[in-house]
Amino acid sequence: MKFKQPQTLKQIASLINAEFVGEENFEITGINEIHVVEKGDIVFVDHPKYYDKALNSKATTVLINKKVECPEGKTLLISDDPFRDFNKITIHFNPFITSKQSISDTAIIGENTIIQPNAFIGDNVVIGKNCVIHANVVINSNCILGDNVIVQSNSVLGSDAFYYKNRPEGFDRLISGGRVVLENNVELGASCTIDRGVTGDTTVKEGTKIDNQVHVGHDTIIGKKCLIAAQSGIAGCVIIEDEVTIWGQVGIVSGLTIEKGTVLMAQTGVSKSLKKATYYGTPQREYRQTLREVIYLKNVTNKGKN
Repeated sequence: MKFKQPQTLKQIASLINAEFVGEENFEITGINEIHVVEKGDIVFVDHPKYYDKALNSKATTVLINKKVECPEGKTLLISDDPFRDFNKITIHFNPFITSKQSISDTAIIGENTIIQPNAFIGDNVVIGKNCVIHANVVINSNCILGDNVIVQSNSVLGSDAFYYKNRPEGFDRLISGGRVVLENNVELGASCTIDRGVTGDTTVKEGTKIDNQVHVGHDTIIGKKCLIAAQSGIAGCVIIEDEVTIWGQVGIVSGLTIEKGTVLMAQTGVSKSLKKATYYGTPQREYRQTLREVIYLKNVTNKGKN
């Protein structure tokens, strides 16, 4: 998430009441999670296991809960609770604003696009040309849709990420400040849910078709010309490359990469990154090998029977 105007290290430190290490006028241009950080970003870390990853990332400011040696070219914000203070920054620069209209005056809607009754279009949404948004669709603030996009009824774009910190008093939500981006010629079935990125974009690329009741988690990237069948669930931060086919009721855990051209048969449970092949089962196994094993076991168990 980029700020509308660059901030200084001192300004951010004052906002969250944190100590800082570095030049007070050091420029900060945004905040991001570790997997999408860029130069100028703040990244937060609150566990020693991930200190090195954060300190050596592309982020140039690290919001951290311990004084450590500051790498060259970077600055630190020292906080007793980086998770809490990361939320403070998100809320300050991207506050939730209650909508007073079904279709926001700040939304940009392209030529020949049809918006059916009872759809909700939030602030700063951009929808391209020749799209069809069916009844009861929700497109929350800042989402971007390209040309020739179809979204069937009851689908939700831009719901909050499922991302929590477990505290003694209960679960604390990480505030979502990202977007959903659907490129040209994407189609969504009925009752799909696509969570917005925590700080970046959840993206569905050009020509991909998604069936009914599919969930896509925060910051996931789905490539071009993919097919995803009904009731599949894709966790956050997954990369699905181009021309992947995912059949019904597939589940994919977070942070994985599925290589271009891969096929996931129905009810496959994916627990690791995959090279191009056809897979089946939980945990996933190569499909033809699985068939051979099933046939072999059938023959062995039926041996000697009439």
